[in-house]
Amino acid sequence: MPTHAEQKIVPYTAEQLFELVADVGKYPEFLPWCLKAVVTSRTEHELIAELVVGFGPFREAYTSRVELDRPHRIVVRCIRGPFQRLENIWTFHPVPEGCAIDFYVDFEFRSRLLRNAIGMVFNEGVRLMVKAFMARACDIYGPPVTRLS
Repeated sequence: MPTHAEQKIVPYTAEQLFELVADVGKYPEFLPWCLKAVVTSRTEHELIAELVVGFGPFREAYTSRVELDRPHRIVVRCIRGPFQRLENIWTFHPVPEGCAIDFYVDFEFRSRLLRNAIGMVFNEGVRLMVKAFMARACDIYGPPVTRLS
């Protein structure tokens, strides 16, 4: 049952980061293990997405419900697929330097084989995921600007 929590302060606005994380259909463009992401329904406050992730010899498809509280919070939960439990929460708080991001993920695979395989690389995988989102922000919104006093 791996969990990970992390906070970062980044030089982008809460609105920018919210939009980036909420754009689930673009995940295959920048998340290395996300092979496919299709949004199947969308409302102002929720979307349903079908995703395929792959790492090594493993390929798994699942469906997520993504709750959108613009521009403050995004909650992702698996509603169908290989997870016994999946909860991923992003919160965005404006700060003078840009935005404070709180990121939390908690999941458990149904399969013991997948649990064991992921358990060995979980922390590194989460670090790479957060890094990929920050690189995507730089690609879309430009490099951080240093403010002069």
